[in-house]
Amino acid sequence: MTSVHATTPSGFLLVLAVILPVCAVLAIVACGPRSAARIAMTTLAAGLAVAIAIAMELVAGGTALSYVVGGWQPPLGIALRADGLSGAMIVMTALVLGAVGLFARSQYALHDGGGAGRAQTTFWILLLALASALNATFVGEDLFNLYVALELLTFAAVPLVCLDGRAETVKAALRYLLFALLGSLLYLLGTGLIYGQYGTLDLLALSQLSREDPALSAALALMIVGLLAKAALFPLHLWLPPAHAGAPAPASAVLSALVIKAPVFLILRLVLDVAPPQAAAVAGQMLAVLGAVSILFCSVMALRQARLKLMIAYSTVAQIGYLFIVFPLAAGSADLPPWSTIAWTGGALQLISHALAKSAMFLAAGVVYEAFGHDRIADLRGFGRVLPISAAAFGLAGLSLMGIPPSGGFVAKCLLLTAAVAEGYPWLAATILAGGLLAGGYVFRVIDKALANPAAPIVVQRAVPRRLEIVALALAAAAVMLGFLPLRPFEFLQIGRSGVSMAGLP
Repeated sequence: MTSVHATTPSGFLLVLAVILPVCAVLAIVACGPRSAARIAMTTLAAGLAVAIAIAMELVAGGTALSYVVGGWQPPLGIALRADGLSGAMIVMTALVLGAVGLFARSQYALHDGGGAGRAQTTFWILLLALASALNATFVGEDLFNLYVALELLTFAAVPLVCLDGRAETVKAALRYLLFALLGSLLYLLGTGLIYGQYGTLDLLALSQLSREDPALSAALALMIVGLLAKAALFPLHLWLPPAHAGAPAPASAVLSALVIKAPVFLILRLVLDVAPPQAAAVAGQMLAVLGAVSILFCSVMALRQARLKLMIAYSTVAQIGYLFIVFPLAAGSADLPPWSTIAWTGGALQLISHALAKSAMFLAAGVVYEAFGHDRIADLRGFGRVLPISAAAFGLAGLSLMGIPPSGGFVAKCLLLTAAVAEGYPWLAATILAGGLLAGGYVFRVIDKALANPAAPIVVQRAVPRRLEIVALALAAAAVMLGFLPLRPFEFLQIGRSGVSMAGLP
């Protein structure tokens, strides 16, 4: 069976989503540092408009958007494609990057007489590079081009970790780089095996050609392990907490909310679209075990942390675990494909709500650090009296992590819990409940400090503009607003999946 991609009328939007940030980087280089923040913010706003347009076209057409680059069909050429999940990821990316840009505008603005213009310009260039790499990952159809997108993502994210140049952040960035390069090597080896076996790297073609054989199983195993290193799932998470702990707040927000989601997205595509049913079932069970251990172990580690950002970093690894317990729960059946299950919707909601909540948490923690000069939890008694909006943002984001109604995390975890019970996975149901209780422990630990009476008058080292707190609060509120979505499989997430046509969605 031969796969044929056809460029859809609105397929050019996919090209814009990838190319716009690249053009903006070139514009910054041409116009100089003084224009960096303005060009970046304009591009991020345009990227949000393009993302919304992609989502609207998906809803209006009810089918995936496609674009064949240069008119050359794979395997000679490459194709871009966006289904419902890709559209949701692109919109989420645009929202979070726009919010982070607003937060970072004052921190990375170029002031007269300042000597740090290179760092400011570098930040905006790296942020735009991340936007292009993320969108390329979400719409890519060729495994090697996805490798290129992952490499661009790595080499844009690693410098963000050590942008301040301190020795500890450089060490954390090098550790991150080593894990990322190991993951890239394994992914590339798997890609080579698949090309040698099938003569194509196009995902649509592979979904029709793949069969049960040792070479494909070995290739997928290599690729998935490599992507797990980039996604920071236990036990390959060792690079993430140190990287987050020392990185600037905007960088931590982007890393936690978006960068580690790209490899998760690719694992989802490999397991559901490329792997044969038997291999997919085995991989799903193994990933679920790792996800469950990640939830429990890293939640306990978060409870033990003395620093706020380090606590949020371990929480990130724990919450990522929920995305991997989706695989056996969304296995589906002959009558019910995976993308029509409540687990598929629950996993997608967990992915999006976590991105919004965790970016809000890191930005709120950045405000706390700026105000007090540290983020030691024990020494933050009464910080909610000085920074009430940041405390509220942290609390609202915590609702989503705990799975408390009416947050988006509640809907996601409720759907996953229901699927675990219905599909006969009591140990996953117990893990979901235990993870929520542990999340409550470390969230309430911070909220208790925020509401406590200070033992001494609170001293603020630096005044923080109120608009920075509002950005974090807006992201946290968005995570809560997701909870008002209905508890059922979302038709939007099924757009573009095989055998699904939803033209004229209401």
